[in-house]
Amino acid sequence: MSGPADDEPTQVRPGAAPEAGASKPPVVAPPALGDDLNTSLTGEERPRKPPLGDSLGGAVWAGVKDAGAPIHRFLEMVGGHLILTARALSWLPRRPYRPKNYLDALEYIGFASLPIVLLVGVFTGAVLSLQSVAAFRQFGLESFAGGTTGKALSIELAPVMTALMLAGRAGAGIATELGTMRISEQIDALESMAVNPIQFLVLPRLIASMIVTPILSLLFFVVGMGGAYIVAVLLEGVDQGQWVANLREIVLLTDVLQGLIKSVFFGFMVTLIGCYQGFNATGGGRGVGMGTTRAVVMGSVTVLVMDYFLTDILLTILGTGKGGL
Repeated sequence: MSGPADDEPTQVRPGAAPEAGASKPPVVAPPALGDDLNTSLTGEERPRKPPLGDSLGGAVWAGVKDAGAPIHRFLEMVGGHLILTARALSWLPRRPYRPKNYLDALEYIGFASLPIVLLVGVFTGAVLSLQSVAAFRQFGLESFAGGTTGKALSIELAPVMTALMLAGRAGAGIATELGTMRISEQIDALESMAVNPIQFLVLPRLIASMIVTPILSLLFFVVGMGGAYIVAVLLEGVDQGQWVANLREIVLLTDVLQGLIKSVFFGFMVTLIGCYQGFNATGGGRGVGMGTTRAVVMGSVTVLVMDYFLTDILLTILGTGKGGL
Protein backbone atom coordinates (compact mmCIF):
# COMPACT_ATOMS: atom_id res chain seq x y z
CA MET A 1 0.00 0.00 0.00
CA SER A 2 1.33 3.38 -0.90
CA GLY A 3 0.97 6.27 1.41
CA PRO A 4 0.62 9.97 0.78
CA ALA A 5 4.40 10.36 0.92
CA ASP A 6 4.73 8.37 -2.32
CA ASP A 7 3.01 11.09 -4.26
CA GLU A 8 5.55 13.74 -3.20
CA PRO A 9 8.58 14.33 -5.45
CA THR A 10 11.91 13.07 -4.19
CA GLN A 11 14.44 15.78 -3.29
CA VAL A 12 18.10 15.11 -3.91
CA ARG A 13 21.22 17.16 -3.57
CA PRO A 14 22.24 19.44 -6.39
CA GLY A 15 24.33 17.64 -8.97
CA ALA A 16 23.42 14.09 -7.67
CA ALA A 17 22.43 11.40 -10.16
CA PRO A 18 18.82 10.15 -10.02
CA GLU A 19 18.24 6.80 -8.37
CA ALA A 20 17.69 3.83 -10.59
CA GLY A 21 14.07 2.80 -11.03
CA ALA A 22 12.75 6.04 -9.80
CA SER A 23 9.32 6.57 -11.26
CA LYS A 24 9.31 10.29 -10.79
CA PRO A 25 11.95 12.77 -11.84
CA PRO A 26 13.88 14.16 -8.92
CA VAL A 27 13.38 17.72 -7.93
CA VAL A 28 16.53 19.61 -7.08
CA ALA A 29 16.13 21.50 -3.83
CA PRO A 30 17.23 25.12 -4.14
CA PRO A 31 20.06 26.24 -1.87
CA ALA A 32 18.84 27.69 1.35
CA LEU A 33 19.14 31.42 1.47
CA GLY A 34 20.57 33.10 4.50
CA ASP A 35 18.58 35.02 6.99
CA ASP A 36 20.14 38.27 5.77
CA LEU A 37 21.71 39.67 2.62
CA ASN A 38 25.25 38.95 3.84
CA THR A 39 24.89 35.24 2.95
CA SER A 40 25.56 34.39 -0.70
CA LEU A 41 23.57 31.89 -2.76
CA THR A 42 26.31 29.31 -2.18
CA GLY A 43 25.93 29.62 1.55
CA GLU A 44 29.24 31.47 2.07
CA GLU A 45 29.36 34.34 4.50
CA ARG A 46 30.07 37.66 2.85
CA PRO A 47 32.23 40.20 4.70
CA ARG A 48 30.12 42.69 6.48
CA LYS A 49 30.63 46.28 5.47
CA PRO A 50 31.11 48.51 8.47
CA PRO A 51 28.87 51.48 8.83
CA LEU A 52 30.02 54.68 7.18
CA GLY A 53 30.78 56.33 10.51
CA ASP A 54 33.01 53.47 11.66
CA SER A 55 35.03 53.36 8.43
CA LEU A 56 35.57 57.11 8.48
CA GLY A 57 36.63 57.08 12.12
CA GLY A 58 39.00 54.17 11.49
CA ALA A 59 40.58 55.99 8.57
CA VAL A 60 41.06 59.13 10.63
CA TRP A 61 42.58 57.13 13.49
CA ALA A 62 44.92 55.30 11.10
CA GLY A 63 46.04 58.63 9.67
CA VAL A 64 46.68 60.04 13.14
CA LYS A 65 48.71 56.94 14.06
CA ASP A 66 50.79 57.18 10.90
CA ALA A 67 51.43 60.89 11.47
CA GLY A 68 52.43 60.30 15.09
CA ALA A 69 54.56 57.22 14.40
CA PRO A 70 57.85 59.18 14.13
CA ILE A 71 57.15 60.93 17.43
CA HIS A 72 56.29 57.60 19.05
CA ARG A 73 59.51 56.03 17.77
CA PHE A 74 61.54 59.00 18.94
CA LEU A 75 60.06 58.89 22.45
CA GLU A 76 60.54 55.12 22.57
CA MET A 77 64.17 55.53 21.55
CA VAL A 78 64.79 58.26 24.15
CA GLY A 79 63.18 56.10 26.80
CA GLY A 80 65.32 53.14 25.78
CA HIS A 81 68.50 55.19 26.14
CA LEU A 82 67.40 56.48 29.55
CA ILE A 83 66.60 52.97 30.75
CA LEU A 84 69.94 51.67 29.51
CA THR A 85 71.73 54.53 31.29
CA ALA A 86 69.91 53.88 34.56
CA ARG A 87 70.57 50.14 34.40
CA ALA A 88 74.25 50.67 33.63
CA LEU A 89 74.90 53.28 36.31
CA SER A 90 73.05 51.20 38.89
CA TRP A 91 75.87 48.64 38.58
CA LEU A 92 78.60 51.21 39.22
CA PRO A 93 78.93 50.69 43.01
CA ARG A 94 78.21 46.94 42.86
CA ARG A 95 80.64 44.08 42.63
CA PRO A 96 82.34 42.53 40.73
CA TYR A 97 84.15 45.58 39.39
CA ARG A 98 86.23 43.84 36.67
CA PRO A 99 88.96 46.52 36.24
CA LYS A 100 90.36 44.76 33.17
CA ASN A 101 87.20 45.61 31.25
CA TYR A 102 87.68 49.29 32.10
CA LEU A 103 91.30 49.23 30.99
CA ASP A 104 90.39 47.55 27.71
CA ALA A 105 87.71 50.17 27.09
CA LEU A 106 90.13 53.00 27.92
CA GLU A 107 92.64 51.60 25.45
CA TYR A 108 90.08 51.07 22.68
CA ILE A 109 88.27 54.40 22.97
CA GLY A 110 91.19 56.57 24.02
CA PHE A 111 94.60 55.37 22.93
CA ALA A 112 93.41 53.78 19.67
CA SER A 113 91.64 57.03 18.72
CA LEU A 114 94.67 59.21 19.46
CA PRO A 115 96.27 59.23 15.97
CA ILE A 116 93.18 60.39 14.12
CA VAL A 117 92.38 63.00 16.78
CA LEU A 118 95.90 64.46 16.64
CA LEU A 119 95.93 64.48 12.84
CA VAL A 120 92.58 66.24 12.60
CA GLY A 121 93.61 68.65 15.37
CA VAL A 122 96.78 69.80 13.62
CA PHE A 123 95.08 70.56 10.32
CA THR A 124 92.01 72.10 11.96
CA GLY A 125 94.19 74.58 13.82
CA ALA A 126 96.29 75.19 10.71
CA VAL A 127 93.40 75.96 8.38
CA LEU A 128 91.63 78.07 10.99
CA SER A 129 94.81 80.10 11.54
CA LEU A 130 95.29 80.52 7.80
CA GLN A 131 91.76 81.85 7.37
CA SER A 132 92.07 84.12 10.42
CA VAL A 133 95.36 85.64 9.25
CA ALA A 134 93.91 86.29 5.79
CA ALA A 135 90.84 87.96 7.27
CA PHE A 136 92.64 90.10 9.90
CA ARG A 137 95.39 91.15 7.50
CA GLN A 138 92.93 93.38 5.69
CA PHE A 139 92.81 95.52 8.84
CA GLY A 140 96.43 95.09 9.91
CA LEU A 141 95.39 92.92 12.87
CA GLU A 142 96.82 89.57 11.84
CA SER A 143 98.38 89.14 15.30
CA PHE A 144 94.86 88.55 16.65
CA ALA A 145 94.70 85.31 14.68
CA GLY A 146 96.26 83.46 17.62
CA GLY A 147 93.63 84.60 20.10
CA THR A 148 90.67 83.93 17.82
CA THR A 149 92.00 80.52 16.83
CA GLY A 150 92.59 79.58 20.47
CA LYS A 151 89.13 80.79 21.47
CA ALA A 152 87.41 78.78 18.76
CA LEU A 153 89.44 75.65 19.43
CA SER A 154 89.09 75.69 23.20
CA ILE A 155 85.33 76.31 23.37
CA GLU A 156 83.91 74.67 20.28
CA LEU A 157 86.12 72.96 17.77
CA ALA A 158 88.24 70.81 20.07
CA PRO A 159 85.36 69.12 21.97
CA VAL A 160 83.02 68.92 18.98
CA MET A 161 85.56 67.61 16.47
CA THR A 162 86.91 65.13 19.01
CA ALA A 163 83.41 63.82 19.66
CA LEU A 164 82.71 63.52 15.94
CA MET A 165 85.91 61.54 15.46
CA LEU A 166 84.91 59.23 18.31
CA ALA A 167 81.43 58.80 16.83
CA GLY A 168 82.92 57.73 13.52
CA ARG A 169 85.47 55.39 15.03
CA ALA A 170 84.67 54.27 18.58
CA GLY A 171 80.89 54.62 18.31
CA ALA A 172 80.75 52.60 15.12
CA GLY A 173 83.13 49.99 16.50
CA ILE A 174 81.15 49.56 19.70
CA ALA A 175 77.86 49.21 17.80
CA THR A 176 79.38 46.63 15.47
CA GLU A 177 80.99 44.63 18.28
CA LEU A 178 77.91 44.49 20.49
CA GLY A 179 75.62 43.92 17.52
CA THR A 180 77.68 40.93 16.41
CA MET A 181 77.61 39.58 19.95
CA ARG A 182 73.84 39.99 20.03
CA ILE A 183 73.04 38.18 16.79
CA SER A 184 75.56 35.42 17.55
CA GLU A 185 73.91 34.94 20.97
CA GLN A 186 77.06 35.71 22.93
CA ILE A 187 75.11 38.16 25.08
CA ASP A 188 72.56 35.44 25.79
CA ALA A 189 75.44 33.16 26.76
CA LEU A 190 76.64 35.75 29.29
CA GLU A 191 73.19 35.85 30.83
CA SER A 192 73.10 32.05 31.01
CA MET A 193 76.37 32.18 32.98
CA ALA A 194 74.84 34.65 35.48
CA VAL A 195 76.92 37.57 34.11
CA ASN A 196 74.98 40.77 33.64
CA PRO A 197 75.78 41.93 30.08
CA ILE A 198 75.12 45.59 30.87
CA GLN A 199 77.64 45.59 33.69
CA PHE A 200 80.10 43.54 31.66
CA LEU A 201 79.82 45.30 28.29
CA VAL A 202 78.12 48.70 28.60
CA LEU A 203 79.24 50.23 31.90
CA PRO A 204 83.03 50.01 31.28
CA ARG A 205 82.64 51.73 27.92
CA LEU A 206 80.52 54.54 29.35
CA ILE A 207 82.95 55.29 32.16
CA ALA A 208 85.99 55.02 29.90
CA SER A 209 84.53 57.46 27.38
CA MET A 210 83.83 60.03 30.10
CA ILE A 211 87.49 59.82 31.16
CA VAL A 212 89.33 59.78 27.85
CA THR A 213 87.22 62.21 25.80
CA PRO A 214 88.28 65.32 27.79
CA ILE A 215 91.92 64.18 27.53
CA LEU A 216 91.60 63.76 23.77
CA SER A 217 89.90 67.15 23.52
CA LEU A 218 92.73 68.82 25.43
CA LEU A 219 95.31 67.19 23.19
CA PHE A 220 93.29 68.32 20.18
CA PHE A 221 93.48 71.89 21.47
CA VAL A 222 97.23 71.68 22.10
CA VAL A 223 98.18 70.26 18.72
CA GLY A 224 95.69 72.57 17.03
CA MET A 225 97.41 75.58 18.52
CA GLY A 226 100.72 74.09 17.40
CA GLY A 227 99.44 73.91 13.84
CA ALA A 228 98.09 77.44 14.13
CA TYR A 229 101.48 78.71 15.36
CA ILE A 230 103.32 77.07 12.47
CA VAL A 231 101.02 78.59 9.87
CA ALA A 232 100.74 82.07 11.40
CA VAL A 233 104.28 82.69 12.67
CA LEU A 234 106.49 80.50 10.49
CA LEU A 235 104.60 80.57 7.20
CA GLU A 236 102.65 83.84 7.23
CA GLY A 237 105.22 85.96 9.05
CA VAL A 238 103.05 87.14 11.96
CA ASP A 239 105.03 88.59 14.86
CA GLN A 240 105.54 85.87 17.45
CA GLY A 241 105.37 88.11 20.52
CA GLN A 242 102.11 89.74 19.50
CA TRP A 243 100.62 86.40 18.48
CA VAL A 244 101.39 84.85 21.87
CA ALA A 245 100.34 87.98 23.78
CA ASN A 246 96.95 88.09 22.09
CA LEU A 247 96.52 84.37 22.69
CA ARG A 248 97.12 84.83 26.42
CA GLU A 249 94.86 87.87 26.50
CA ILE A 250 91.86 86.39 24.68
CA VAL A 251 91.80 82.73 25.66
CA LEU A 252 90.59 82.17 29.23
CA LEU A 253 91.02 79.23 31.53
CA THR A 254 87.22 79.08 31.74
CA ASP A 255 87.15 78.62 27.97
CA VAL A 256 89.30 75.52 28.24
CA LEU A 257 87.17 74.33 31.16
CA GLN A 258 84.01 74.73 29.09
CA GLY A 259 85.49 72.54 26.38
CA LEU A 260 86.47 69.85 28.87
CA ILE A 261 83.00 69.81 30.44
CA LYS A 262 81.39 69.50 27.04
CA SER A 263 83.72 66.64 26.18
CA VAL A 264 82.51 64.61 29.15
CA PHE A 265 78.89 64.78 27.95
CA PHE A 266 79.80 64.27 24.30
CA GLY A 267 81.84 61.16 24.99
CA PHE A 268 79.13 59.71 27.21
CA MET A 269 76.40 60.24 24.61
CA VAL A 270 78.42 58.91 21.68
CA THR A 271 79.26 55.73 23.59
CA LEU A 272 75.73 55.33 24.94
CA ILE A 273 74.23 55.52 21.45
CA GLY A 274 76.74 53.00 20.14
CA CYS A 275 76.00 50.60 22.99
CA TYR A 276 72.24 50.98 22.56
CA GLN A 277 72.30 50.33 18.83
CA GLY A 278 74.57 47.32 19.20
CA PHE A 279 72.77 45.92 22.22
CA ASN A 280 69.40 46.00 20.41
CA ALA A 281 70.59 44.88 16.97
CA THR A 282 68.33 42.43 15.12
CA GLY A 283 68.12 40.96 11.65
CA GLY A 284 71.53 39.37 11.17
CA GLY A 285 74.40 41.09 9.40
CA ARG A 286 72.12 43.64 7.75
CA GLY A 287 70.74 44.64 11.13
CA VAL A 288 74.27 45.09 12.50
CA GLY A 289 75.17 47.31 9.56
CA MET A 290 72.06 49.43 10.00
CA GLY A 291 72.72 49.73 13.73
CA THR A 292 76.28 50.87 13.05
CA THR A 293 75.07 53.49 10.58
CA ARG A 294 72.47 54.75 13.04
CA ALA A 295 75.08 54.93 15.79
CA VAL A 296 77.34 57.19 13.72
CA VAL A 297 74.55 59.43 12.40
CA MET A 298 72.69 59.74 15.69
CA GLY A 299 75.91 60.25 17.65
CA SER A 300 77.06 63.06 15.36
CA VAL A 301 73.67 64.80 15.36
CA THR A 302 73.36 64.45 19.13
CA VAL A 303 76.76 66.07 19.64
CA LEU A 304 75.81 69.10 17.55
CA VAL A 305 72.41 69.49 19.20
CA MET A 306 73.82 69.10 22.71
CA ASP A 307 76.55 71.60 21.91
CA TYR A 308 74.07 74.44 21.66
CA PHE A 309 72.32 73.72 24.94
CA LEU A 310 75.54 73.04 26.84
CA THR A 311 77.05 76.26 25.49
CA ASP A 312 74.04 78.26 26.65
CA ILE A 313 74.16 76.68 30.11
CA LEU A 314 77.92 77.01 30.54
CA LEU A 315 77.98 80.63 29.37
CA THR A 316 75.29 81.39 31.92
CA ILE A 317 77.19 79.66 34.73
CA LEU A 318 80.81 80.43 33.89
CA GLY A 319 80.29 83.54 31.80
CA THR A 320 83.05 85.16 29.78
CA GLY A 321 85.31 88.07 30.32
CA LYS A 322 88.77 89.47 29.92
CA GLY A 323 91.76 87.61 31.19
CA GLY A 324 94.38 85.23 30.02
CA LEU A 325 96.27 82.02 30.47
